[in-house]
Amino acid sequence: MSTLVVQPIRDEDWPSVFRIIDDVVRDGETYAYPSDLTSSSARALWVESPPGLTVVAERDGDIVGTAKMGPNRPGRGDHIGTASFMVAPEARGAGVGRLLGEWVIDWHRRSGFEGIQFNAVVASNEAAVRLWRSLGFDVVGTVPGAFRSRRHGRVGLHVMFLAL
Repeated sequence: MSTLVVQPIRDEDWPSVFRIIDDVVRDGETYAYPSDLTSSSARALWVESPPGLTVVAERDGDIVGTAKMGPNRPGRGDHIGTASFMVAPEARGAGVGRLLGEWVIDWHRRSGFEGIQFNAVVASNEAAVRLWRSLGFDVVGTVPGAFRSRRHGRVGLHVMFLAL
């Protein structure tokens, strides 16, 4: 039986993480990142410095997902956290997103955050919306037409929140 573990990103993990980021961003359905990201520009966007953290989900030696987390805003907003998640296409539907989500919620609790705010969950990403709702997040607002989906055209971006 394979084991799925979450751990802080290491330098040697980056090529696998970049492959996931590149796949997800080029798909055009879930992230408003530039589609021509280079490894170095993606790393600057994805790898967090303290007090934030970037992690990977590893199954049998393969990186199958990644998440980054930290304060949503600096200064007077740093009591509310945020996070972003990506799962390798071949690992979707296998519990990787849920494990990363649970791990990130626990990290925010242990780190003293009072809540977690997701700023831009693509409304047409039904699997993600369903997952976050099942973990206790609520949609607190939707910006209509704020994301240009490759398959669905203009769709809303949900702001989701979980009080800790």
